[in-house]
Amino acid sequence: MTATHKSRRNVLASSGLAIALLVLLYWTDFTGGYFAALDDAETHKNCFCELEGSINDCSCDVDTVDHFNNMKVYPRLQSLLVKNFFRFYKVNLKQDCPFWPDDSRCAIRFCQVENCEEKAIPEGIKDQSEHRDKVASFKYTRDAQLEKGCSDAEDFDSALGFLDTSISDQAHKEFELWAKHDEAEEDFCIVDDHDVDAQYVDLLLNPERYTGYKGDSAHRIWKSIYLENCFGGNNETANKFSSYMPHMELRDVCLEQRAFYRIISGLHSSINIHLCSKYLLSETKDFLDPQGIWGPNVKEFKRRFSPETTNGEGPHWLRNLYFIYLVELRALAKAAPYLRRENYYTGIAEEDEEVKLAMHDMLTVIESFQSHFNENALFSSGIASIKFKNDYKEKFRNISRIMDCVGCDKCKLWGKLQTQGLGTALKILYSEKLNLATESGIWDKPHIEADPIFRLSRTEIVALFNAFGRLSNSIYEMENFRRVLR
Repeated sequence: MTATHKSRRNVLASSGLAIALLVLLYWTDFTGGYFAALDDAETHKNCFCELEGSINDCSCDVDTVDHFNNMKVYPRLQSLLVKNFFRFYKVNLKQDCPFWPDDSRCAIRFCQVENCEEKAIPEGIKDQSEHRDKVASFKYTRDAQLEKGCSDAEDFDSALGFLDTSISDQAHKEFELWAKHDEAEEDFCIVDDHDVDAQYVDLLLNPERYTGYKGDSAHRIWKSIYLENCFGGNNETANKFSSYMPHMELRDVCLEQRAFYRIISGLHSSINIHLCSKYLLSETKDFLDPQGIWGPNVKEFKRRFSPETTNGEGPHWLRNLYFIYLVELRALAKAAPYLRRENYYTGIAEEDEEVKLAMHDMLTVIESFQSHFNENALFSSGIASIKFKNDYKEKFRNISRIMDCVGCDKCKLWGKLQTQGLGTALKILYSEKLNLATESGIWDKPHIEADPIFRLSRTEIVALFNAFGRLSNSIYEMENFRRVLR
């Protein structure tokens, strides 16, 4: 064989080998993508393996809630919560931590709360004096008596002469304290919007998202909430994973204890989903987003909820999100007759009317849900139920105090808001005053002449709807993660 022939054969062999390598690389890349997809599909299956069928302790299933929220509730909330009445939340972010030294302040710029300008706050929100006649104690003051425009004859008694039907300023202050004490008896959280350091915050300027706040400080917050406030288990698993109770143990505790834990777990899951869906992907600034690039972080979502990284508990934590969603949904339905009577006043007449119409529509949709959480199943065991109910109040008030220990101001803002919203929901569900008012038919009357028995402050209403909006957003975002992981 000549040298030329050998050279040609070598070239052909080299070419064949190169082609074979290219085919192999292509096949490996193709099948690698396929197997990677299988891995993602498996992770998807694992993360969401508990999100089907009936929701424990409730009479509906996951698919029903998904469709109801994503198709009916979520779109309405998105248009409602940007309105002025709901976007400005008054809160005290300067309250000292009552449990340990405040030694973990977050220095990351994303932890800071952006203050809103005074002129941005509608006058009707800042100035509540026009609506002071709605405060129970005001009608007994001298100013209220003078505003009545009553004739002298109406306040004249032949035996006693003219009657002074007003009360002194000191008595008025004491009356206010009594009224506040009575109302606070039904509160499930600490309300601080009347504190000297309380300020209005624009929630649209300070969206809830991942700030970088993590580590020992963040873990201490949740550990305190779970272990110091919840009815914890005692086995080795609970000690090892000390921020939750293994789901198998929940079967052995009573409904009240189980519901309390699932509410806290659901809130924790919801907050984690917010952080995963609004994650800082890049600090690169551009014209459209000077704050950086934010978006969903699938890897972080899997880390927080995959069975492999959570000792098998992650899917159950996601399931608890549906439980707290149903609790707050039921509260809104129960308070609907009262909420329809609210003016949602900001002083901007056209928008105020839009909000009232939107609220009527939203409440009608919420009332149409067929399988509401049954709050009467809790605290139904006679004398023991009274203790459980008081325990709930004290524990949730304690949780609202723990939120003052959060080292990240933006995290503290949303933590306090969602805790207050949850506390307001529980107040609605277990308020004897609301039950009495509803039974009396007072909400059906065209005009309420006397002070209603039950009352929510503007701050409570803002917290209630924004907190429910966060839960609604979590369920919506979870569907987005499902699609990405398919």
